[in-house]
Amino acid sequence: MKSKPKRKICFPIMSRIHYARQRGLLDLIKKTPGLDLQLIVGGSVLLDKYGERFLPAIKSAGFPVHEILYNVIDGGSHVSMAKTAGLTALEVSNSFHKLNPDIVLIRGDRFEQLATAMVAAYLNKTVAHIEGGDVTGTIDESVRHAITKLSHIHFVTNEDSRRRVVQMGENPDLVFNVGSLDIEFAANVDKKNNGQIVNQTGVGTVINTRKPFLMVMQHPVTTEKNNRKNMEITLKAIDRLNMPTVVFWPNSDAGTNEVAKAIRVYREEGRLKNKKIRFVTDLLPEGFIALLRRSSALIGNSSAGIKESSYLGVPVVNIGTRQSNRLRGGNVIDVDYDTRKIENAIRKQLRHGAYPKSDIYYKPDTSKKIVDILKKVDLYSQKKFHEI
Repeated sequence: MKSKPKRKICFPIMSRIHYARQRGLLDLIKKTPGLDLQLIVGGSVLLDKYGERFLPAIKSAGFPVHEILYNVIDGGSHVSMAKTAGLTALEVSNSFHKLNPDIVLIRGDRFEQLATAMVAAYLNKTVAHIEGGDVTGTIDESVRHAITKLSHIHFVTNEDSRRRVVQMGENPDLVFNVGSLDIEFAANVDKKNNGQIVNQTGVGTVINTRKPFLMVMQHPVTTEKNNRKNMEITLKAIDRLNMPTVVFWPNSDAGTNEVAKAIRVYREEGRLKNKKIRFVTDLLPEGFIALLRRSSALIGNSSAGIKESSYLGVPVVNIGTRQSNRLRGGNVIDVDYDTRKIENAIRKQLRHGAYPKSDIYYKPDTSKKIVDILKKVDLYSQKKFHEI
């Protein structure tokens, strides 16, 4: 008797977080009988500043890398971002034709993922989307909703997002609230990991993670024009506090060069009076969570402040519009781009200290729930609008 062919699940990794926050899920797919994991690796993961750690880490973890795509037009502008999406569509078309996956599993809301979802839909592949239905304050929200409309199966992180996806005309029977893979990963990082790995990368002062320190993660907002100025405002607030601080370089969205320039100018021209700062390009997943867990506060506009920090109880000062309207816990203080307001909010969070753990994004066995659905769900390509 002929054995049933394995169901091929293709997961495109186009940025650091696609690997970092989905690693447990990818490992479970790889180990599950009846499923065959296919990985396509491209995007910013392969840029020199990230690829020297992330691609080797993916391979050393035992994951099969089926396709490597050099699909990034660097430049940090809106034009380069749009062209990268177009190049991604061309490159990933060849990969899907070669690999012939049964399901294309897409995470998040980046521009490369929109191109990937479009190609998969045109090739009549079943598209499964992780983290649809969230609302934010940038172009990411439009991209996320567009991917939702191109997708057939939806893995959302909370009930508000599930309601929105159903409201968009998606089949309620195929919208699953499974919780956040980000939180599942954070919950499983070894508590003995002290985050000292941060001192093995980057430049600047050595950070003692057993004593109070801050983390700064501020990415460009693609719909705004003052990214450099906004980063300078944050750095001035950090300077006034004179605390040990880890400053991360921005992601590769449009505006990244402006944010990076603000950091470089402050660092290299000696504008910062605070000499207790370490500047870091990136950390591998476990090291980042370990560092975040020990930090006194996270400052900036990263989703890590909204999701992982809610579960870990880390105080957060969320700056600007990038995370507007996203479901958040009581650990977040929202402020505008204003040095004094940012400084005051940080001081308030330092006085408060750690918050109780929040489960707003957490559900047990998130990866297992997704894998069980991927194994059994009926595959289809023709979508219909479902009236509420």
